[in-house]
Amino acid sequence: MKVRLAVVTGLLLAAAAPADQPQPLSLSLQGLRSAKGQVLVCITRQARYFPDCSDDPERRHMTVPATEQATFLGSLPPGEYGLAVIHDENGNGKLDTFAGIPREGVGFSRNPPIRFGAPSFRSALFPVSGSAVRQEVKVKYFL
Repeated sequence: MKVRLAVVTGLLLAAAAPADQPQPLSLSLQGLRSAKGQVLVCITRQARYFPDCSDDPERRHMTVPATEQATFLGSLPPGEYGLAVIHDENGNGKLDTFAGIPREGVGFSRNPPIRFGAPSFRSALFPVSGSAVRQEVKVKYFL
């Protein structure tokens, strides 16, 4: 019993990191309608650059495989972030729309409701501090 407690305590201590150090971020997608194309990921700390963070000089923008398996996105310094994803099924590097309605899947950190347009930055904010972060994003399709 003491050995198990020591192992569990050791694992918990190893998982915790100083709050002022960068922390690993992973992404898990739910509800992808296919494995076609790629997923575009945009991470920002500033509301004015959300959800399209292409003009944010501090953005994290990456392309990951269209899979529901967890994907490591790198490490982020402590702070609050908003994350947006696009399931770019045709691989053209952008969100395709029809009359302003997304033709490809979209999703956001913390899975806020999507009504008319993107959710607010505040509703998608997630903290990074002291331990690894995993965002489980539900991808939504409208057409």
